[in-house]
Amino acid sequence: MQQVKIIGSALPNIPWQERPEGCTAPVWRYTENPVIPRNPLPGVARIFNSAVIPYQGEFIGVFRGEQVNGIPYIYLGHSNDAVHWRFDSEKIPFKDEKGEPFMPPYAYDPRLIAVDGVYYVIWCQDAFGATLGMAKTTDFKTFTRLENPFLPFNRNGVLFPRRVNGKFLLLSRPSDSGHTPFGDIWLSESRDLEYWGRHRHVMSKSDEWWENVKIGGGAAPIETSEGWLLIYHGVTGTCNGFVYSIGGAILDLDEPSRVLYRCSDFLITPEEWYEERGFVPNVCFPCATLQDAETGRIAIYYGAADTYVGLAFTQVDTLAAYIKAHDAASAEDRSAGRR
Repeated sequence: MQQVKIIGSALPNIPWQERPEGCTAPVWRYTENPVIPRNPLPGVARIFNSAVIPYQGEFIGVFRGEQVNGIPYIYLGHSNDAVHWRFDSEKIPFKDEKGEPFMPPYAYDPRLIAVDGVYYVIWCQDAFGATLGMAKTTDFKTFTRLENPFLPFNRNGVLFPRRVNGKFLLLSRPSDSGHTPFGDIWLSESRDLEYWGRHRHVMSKSDEWWENVKIGGGAAPIETSEGWLLIYHGVTGTCNGFVYSIGGAILDLDEPSRVLYRCSDFLITPEEWYEERGFVPNVCFPCATLQDAETGRIAIYYGAADTYVGLAFTQVDTLAAYIKAHDAASAEDRSAGRR
């Protein structure tokens, strides 16, 4: 019997592999990784750092497609099983509120979250500096741009899957204009998805080797009976550049700027060939999860080496217990994040 409950819907067709015999890690990789190879469609060299969601009994996703000219855009993908994907040949056609074309100069690292029956796409783009873009859709045919949430410079926008106290909540990572060597996770709220405020600090980098340079949001938080389960990324620096790993934390349900538990250990760090070798080596970058409230199963989608999409699995009981057993949350983490 599950000790920790996922608050949400059953997803009986969630992709799944049982934990390998002898595996002691809380998260295990899909044996058929990577699930998306190089050159997935004409004009696109690589797909990675992408997000998926259940839709009409099947699955749909927003995918970072790195074009052969080096400019990233977002493409729509469809799947029967959330493992084998077919992609639209054209970029998602974003429009403004009048229905006129309104494409960002570029767009990358999208997230896809449903709130109150509306699907929101969040990505990083240029707006006189790197910042977040946002659009909404109800049918995955018309995508209407909303106001950009923040000024430059900001990345890693992650919307919560429901309102808290009547307000939309958004995680972000303020940064600078380059490949920033710093960054913390922040929480902001809005009543209307246009005006954002009440900014609260959630977590900083830590002294653990795998996240001692910067951290940032990953998948949309999963609501559980223990709190919001947050799967995020942490970065360290080496003589060969940055290394991106996947970490886990549990946030307070009613005030998510308070960290209840924060795992001292990584959940996944680059170890497989498709994580270590690619356009940007040594990257595991989570952007989405699927979860089944009935069984407690969780499937994690992550970008690998800025070249591939990988898939990993865990159980909510397993992951929550591991995070709590290896808790290293500081007094600052557990505060409301206000000064």
